[in-house]
Amino acid sequence: MNVNFVIILCGLFNLGFAIFHISFWKIFKWDTDLLKLSFANKAVMQILNVQIIFYFIATAIICFWFSEDILSTKLGTSFLATCSIFWLIRFINQFIYLRANHRLIHLLSILFLLGTVLFAIPIFVKL
Repeated sequence: MNVNFVIILCGLFNLGFAIFHISFWKIFKWDTDLLKLSFANKAVMQILNVQIIFYFIATAIICFWFSEDILSTKLGTSFLATCSIFWLIRFINQFIYLRANHRLIHLLSILFLLGTVLFAIPIFVKL
């Protein structure tokens, strides 16, 4: 298995979620829906979204430019484990906060689990 390719896939995976989150304002009609929230909650929603977009892009860049370092250092292994745990927590939160029987929610759950596995693969292949 080409582990370097898996690291690139990890970067593409996070880049895809960055693009998805960039579209949240339009998808969820935040220009009108967030008006129903208090000033602080409206700000927090948008700030958290901007921050997660930054995280996804930064993680993608690290995967693209530092794949060899990720594969050859303890710091790289820690980075992969942290990203895998991030996606695992997101997968678990899906069942806590989005308990709805809808195919798009199920698709997202599968994608979050995929992120967990994708970032874990290089760790276990190295062992």
